[in-house]
Amino acid sequence: MLEEKIEDGKRVSPKLPEHIKNYLIDIDGTVGDDIPNEEPERMVTAEAYPDALKICNKWYDEGHIITYFTSRTEAQREVTEVWLKEKGFKYHNLLMGKPRGGNYHWIDNHIVRATRFEGKFTDLVEVDSKIQVFEK
Repeated sequence: MLEEKIEDGKRVSPKLPEHIKNYLIDIDGTVGDDIPNEEPERMVTAEAYPDALKICNKWYDEGHIITYFTSRTEAQREVTEVWLKEKGFKYHNLLMGKPRGGNYHWIDNHIVRATRFEGKFTDLVEVDSKIQVFEK
């Protein structure tokens, strides 16, 4: 699925085809109840958001890459994997240890698009918005 990329005769990081997205999706408060790491016993019984389950699994079925990226710790990996499986979430990867506190600013040499979850999971729509970029 990854396309090999050569620049100036040297291999560089591969790139996904343009029609495939690489979704990084938070868990707590985004696809299910917001559970803090300090209360891991609640992670087992957290409710999944049905609209998030539907849309995320639709994206997976369309061939997109789904990675759940959570602030939960490695000690909480097993309960998280069990929860995702029991709730029916399809995914490719699970990354633990995302920095806590929000106000994220991602800097990368690849295209990055960010969507803030505000209580309703739907298909994404395109809007014009201001962004911060490096000066040229």
